[in-house]
Order: sequence, then C-alpha cells, then structure tokens
Amino acid sequence: MPRNTRTSRIAFAASTASLALLATACGGGSDSAGAADGKPVTLTFWSATAGAKETVDAFNKTHTGVKVSFSLVPAGPEGVTKLSNAVKGGNAPDIATMDYSALPEYASEGNLEDLSPSSGEFVDKEFPEAVQSLVNLGGKTWAVPFDVTPLELYYRKDLFKKFGVDVPRTWDEYRAAAEKIHKADPKVSITNFGGGDPALLAGLAWQAGARWYSTRGDSWELNIDSAPSKKVAAYWDDLLKDGLASKTPLWGEGETKERATGRIATVIGAAWSAGNFPVSYPDSKGKWGVAPLPTWGGKAVTGMYGGTSYVVPKGSGHTEQAAEFIKWVTTDPKAMKARLASLKTPSSALPANEKMRAVAAKEFDSSYFGGQDVYALAGRAADSIVPGWTWGPVQQQVTSAQMAAGGDHTKMLRDGQAKGEKAVTDRGLKLAK
Repeated sequence: MPRNTRTSRIAFAASTASLALLATACGGGSDSAGAADGKPVTLTFWSATAGAKETVDAFNKTHTGVKVSFSLVPAGPEGVTKLSNAVKGGNAPDIATMDYSALPEYASEGNLEDLSPSSGEFVDKEFPEAVQSLVNLGGKTWAVPFDVTPLELYYRKDLFKKFGVDVPRTWDEYRAAAEKIHKADPKVSITNFGGGDPALLAGLAWQAGARWYSTRGDSWELNIDSAPSKKVAAYWDDLLKDGLASKTPLWGEGETKERATGRIATVIGAAWSAGNFPVSYPDSKGKWGVAPLPTWGGKAVTGMYGGTSYVVPKGSGHTEQAAEFIKWVTTDPKAMKARLASLKTPSSALPANEKMRAVAAKEFDSSYFGGQDVYALAGRAADSIVPGWTWGPVQQQVTSAQMAAGGDHTKMLRDGQAKGEKAVTDRGLKLAK
C-alpha cells in the first residue's frame, strides 16, 4: 500500500476546566488485516533504545501475521530530525520510539497517526493516569507509554552516617544536610548540579506544582517562568552560589569522578538512574541507598525526568498491525524478558504498565543498594507523580534556549519562556495574553 503523503494541520483548542488539547487532523493510511497474498505484513521500526533489536527478534519468533524489521537510529534531537525528514519524504517507519517531551510538538505538526481507534482504550485501561496525560492530547491518543520516570533521591548511606545526617524529607532539610556535610568536610557537596539540565529542572518544577504548558480557549499558555518554577530555580542557584552543591556539569566525566570518589552525598535521579550506579560507581556497592525525593510541603509528591513512548509516524498504512506490536512490547512479559536478557548493563527502567514491573524487578540485582527493592520504591514514587502535566508544541526550542543559559537556572526559565512564546507565534499558533 502506498504511503499517505498528504500533510495535515492540527488546530488546538481547550476547555478551561480540563485544559485538554482538542486536535483535529486528517486521517492517515488505511489498515489491513494482512497482506493480500497471505504473507505476513512487515513493519519497519526505528528506535535508539537498548534491547530493541532483541525484543523485535522475540516478537518475530512468536508472531506469524506480522513481522517487524528493526533499524537503530540516533537518540535525542538527531533522531527526531531523522524521523521528521523521513515523514516529509514519505519513507517513515511504521513504528518509532519518542520522548514524551517531544510528542506534542511532533503530533501538532501532523507527523503522527492518531492511535485512538487502535490503542485509545488500551492506554486508558493499562497505564497510570500520570502518563496518560502525556500521550492523550486533545481527546486523542498519539502514543503508547513505555516507561514512567519518577524523580527519586539517591544518597550515600556511609556519608550520611559519618556526618550524622538523616535522610531529608523536605527541601529545607536537604539544605540543612548540605550545610552540615559541607561544614564537616568542605570537599564533600550535597550533589553536583552544574551546567544546567532542562529535563531535570522541568521535573523538579513539576514536583513543585508548576505546569509549563496549558491552553486557554484556542490559545497556548506558557508558564515556564512561573512562581513554582522560580522557587525551584532560586533554591538550586542559591545552593550553587553558596558552594553547597558542586558546579561540576552534569553528564560528564567530572560528575562521574565526584560521585565515584565520595565527594558527592546525593544524586537527584529518576527510576532509570538506578541501573547506572553499578556501572558508573562499581566500587561503591552497598554504600548507596534510595529514598523518596524531598518535598516542599511534606506531602509525598514527585515529577518525572525523561521517559519514552511508542508512536506510529504519519503515512503508515498499517496502524492496526503496528498497534499489535506496540501492545506486545509494552505489556507482554515475554517482551520485557527478551529486552532485559539482551542488555550488557543493568536496566532499572520502570515500565509504565504495572504488570511488567514484576518481570523487570526479578532481573535487577538489588545487592548494589544493600538489598533495597528499587522497583517497589520506584513504583511508590510513580504513584506520587503530580498529575496533569503536559508538554507543549515548542519544547524542543525551549530546551535549546535553556541549555544555552550556562547553568543559571533562573535564566533558564526566563530564556525558555521568551523562546517558547516566540516559537509559538512563529508557528502560527495563538499565544494567550
């Protein structure tokens, strides 16, 4: 079946009560139960996720009507650009993985098939509310969740004991712990937080009650530089200014060295972060523990940091068959077993589907964290994710502006707000005044 190369435009509107995005788009390619000649329908699948190829191999061994051909693609913006070009050229894959933060932008540009008929009821039934709001936009389902990524606190048990510090339950207690530790040993910082990480800042703002994107009538409203976000940014900027948090940039060799040598007492990470510890800091086995993220008001709430979904790019003529594979890979224990068995390093990604978590937990060696059940802890954290967060149609531009802000978190918010507003109007979308 030829690919549907028609372009579509999504018009957004929302009710004040629900802030749900209401989207309309022209229909995509038609589905067929199977090839006319009786041969299996072959789907193409692009992803940068570890274990994807082995998962596809397991699917192909157990399914006859649908076969999947896998291609490894770059992660991050490079992968999104490659997919965008493929959609424009009419040669996009039938299935791809996509970060939650990129989804609304990609859908609003008409680059995705509407999965409501094939996967809408399935998503509502099989996945928690906190991630449903990330894939259900405008009353339509544009993706199926893979993982849920609650923020948690990783802490050095030996350092906390050495300096007589209790695990902080609030951000005030966290700063007090930072002051006590740094006073006792100036070479030790509470964490490293330099360079600026837009996704981490967003997750912390999410926890504080911010909502960076919403709609008013038929217009987009951006609240990136809002009061809850400013509170978070000022908190971390003050910790850095006062020398309580290390200015070593995140995601670099310096960060790894500080954490591996006992110069960092905590790490703010997601559920998936746990799998990095045995690989990055192997000599610290038994020294790290996991706890809920400190809060502002004492109530156990958190935000998300990253996360991946499955989409069907515009032009696929096999949405129904793609949905069959996506359902299998996100909810069938055989898919999780195949993925984890293929990995050379531990994975602690928390499946969005709760039934899959038990399978994943059995494969994770909890001895590194002193026997703590990291999956049970992450599951409880996932239950405390503040509901209602949605990403917006210009988040990739916002992220670029924030990355250029030089690690000044207050400036990251201000620059992100300005860039976001300009990007909305540049795209011809309405901006709420």
